[in-house]
Amino acid sequence: MLTLEDLRRWQDKIEGYARGYGLDFFQQVFELVDYRQLNEIAAYGGFPVRYPHWSHGMDFDRLNKGYQYGLQKIYEMVINNDPCYAYLMKENAIVDQKLVMCHVYGHNDFFKNNIWFSRTNRKMIDEIANHASRIRRYIDLHGLEEVEDFLDICLSIDRLIDVHGQFIERPRPGFEAEEETTDARPPDFRFEAKPYMDTFINPEEVIERQRRAYEESRRQEKKFPARPERDVLLFLMHFAPLEPWQRDILGMVRDESYYFAPQWQTKVMNEGWATYWHSRMMTEKVMDDSEVVDFADHHSGTVGGQGFNPYKIGLYLFRDIEDRWNRGRHGPEYEACTSFEERRSWDEQKGEGRDKIFEVRKIHNDVTFIDTFLTEEFCLENRLFVYQYDLDKDQYVIASREFAKIKQHLLAQLTNGGQPLISIVDADHGGNRELYLRHAYEGIPLDLLHARATLQNLYRIWKRPVMIETVYQDKPILLRCEGEETEVLELEAAGDS
Repeated sequence: MLTLEDLRRWQDKIEGYARGYGLDFFQQVFELVDYRQLNEIAAYGGFPVRYPHWSHGMDFDRLNKGYQYGLQKIYEMVINNDPCYAYLMKENAIVDQKLVMCHVYGHNDFFKNNIWFSRTNRKMIDEIANHASRIRRYIDLHGLEEVEDFLDICLSIDRLIDVHGQFIERPRPGFEAEEETTDARPPDFRFEAKPYMDTFINPEEVIERQRRAYEESRRQEKKFPARPERDVLLFLMHFAPLEPWQRDILGMVRDESYYFAPQWQTKVMNEGWATYWHSRMMTEKVMDDSEVVDFADHHSGTVGGQGFNPYKIGLYLFRDIEDRWNRGRHGPEYEACTSFEERRSWDEQKGEGRDKIFEVRKIHNDVTFIDTFLTEEFCLENRLFVYQYDLDKDQYVIASREFAKIKQHLLAQLTNGGQPLISIVDADHGGNRELYLRHAYEGIPLDLLHARATLQNLYRIWKRPVMIETVYQDKPILLRCEGEETEVLELEAAGDS
């Protein structure tokens, strides 16, 4: 029977192996829990001290039934914190416990060293406990229903942040424009000319065009916000007519969104990195002969399956990068080679692969990872393709095997965590304090059902009409919400406001 002393002994061994491979991580703490406790922790996003909300109970019920009916099983859960906490399930066999510990040390190293996690709160467990305490206090003061209803609204828009915002130093949103000069008189657009030459040097249509351009620039300067604002939650915190307790809750939701943002920005890399190291440590150091079959079964389950699997893509791409830099299969000379046989057998024995993958782990996110290192050879070797649903055949079919389309599809899936890019462009639209947002359409349309519900929740925060400009079925449209009513208007051209 597996004891706590056995687990402690294996943790010490695996930690030593991880350091020997060059991994650098926070202090690692493992908690041993049963399947029900692990499902409960997972339902709270990995934080058992999180605030109460009905969605956590719903997630727990789904996870619990999935485990009981044999449909799913949580093997590992690890928290970006210092010290780093991870959970082991009591019911797992020793080979699973060793695999999970190896995997966790990969995640821990990634959390500590990847630049996209560098601005996250490393004491988030304490911060989330503080959030829960404040929300419970608001429930006591204002009632469960009112607080939970407002929390529902905030959680429905929690992805409306600027994922790069933590790396940008900027003033309070809405005040970026330069102060207006006291002299509001328009400039004289005419050149000095003798009367008989004036009509030639200063034609009226040119003067009028310059005057209109000047007036438009003045109008843009007075726009609020002065430039499109992607951090919608921050803008609402500053300018929406909210009660102090509502503003505080919205701020908590925003803080947690920024904490979780790097995780959906680096899902492929993070899981690929952890899977790379668990497979390496298990096969080279940790596993004994009697565990080979069980390990192979569980590892293949991790990197198998149909569709887009971040564990598989991340693992194989890291291995491909290591192999290419070991063999020197990169750079101008290699790219200029047109012989398939020469490229396949290319080997300059550079031995730079290990250093390269550690460098990649440090500076990239999923978008730059795929954009920089996904190659046509990789797509061919791994048989990647784009698929879509065919209405005539009533089934999914292969849409393309072209490298450019595969890469474009992956990047579209990963940009902004697969969420639409939305900005506030005018908070005083029509001079009526209506909120005007714009969706940066890049081929993937908004889900109109979700868009309507989101606009209604934004209306409940802004308390004035809210609208969003987007493209649907290749036509620019405007969704406008006022209360429970949402209308769809066609625009003459994208950008109309």
